[in-house]
Amino acid sequence: MIKLQVIGNLGKDAIVNDVNGRKVINFSIAHTERYKDAQGAQKERTTWVECAYWTDRTAIAPYLKKGTQVYVEGQPDVRTYTTQDGKQGASLSLRIANVQLLGSRQDNMSSNSIGNTAAGNNYQSGSATVEQTSDIPETSDDLPF
Repeated sequence: MIKLQVIGNLGKDAIVNDVNGRKVINFSIAHTERYKDAQGAQKERTTWVECAYWTDRTAIAPYLKKGTQVYVEGQPDVRTYTTQDGKQGASLSLRIANVQLLGSRQDNMSSNSIGNTAAGNNYQSGSATVEQTSDIPETSDDLPF
C-alpha cells in the first residue's frame, strides 16, 4: 500500500456530493514548498492535490473552508491528460482515509478555534451544540484526605 500525507491549505470550500448513494466530500489542497535555487534565489513551488473523502460522516464539511489548513492522508492516484492545445498534463488526486483540521487564517487573528465561542464553553459536535456546565461544587480548603 502507498500512503501519502499532505499538510496544506484548502483552495476553495469543500463540496459534498452524492455518488451512487454514497457521500463524498471533494476539496483541493495547496502545499507550497519554499526553497533556494542554484543561484541562491528564494523560490516557491505549489503542488495542488485534489481530494475525495468517501464517508457518511459529512459533519466536517462545513469546517473545510477556503484557506483552512488541514492534514490529510490516503492513497494517491496520478492522472494524466491531454490539454486542449495538445500538451500532456498530470494531476495528483488523493482518496482520503483521514483528515484533521489544523487551523485557518482567521485563527491567527483571534484565539478562537473551530467550534469554540469566545468564552470557550460551548462545544459543537456535528450540528448539535452542547453547553459545558460545571456540576461540581466549589470545595473549601478542607480536603477529606
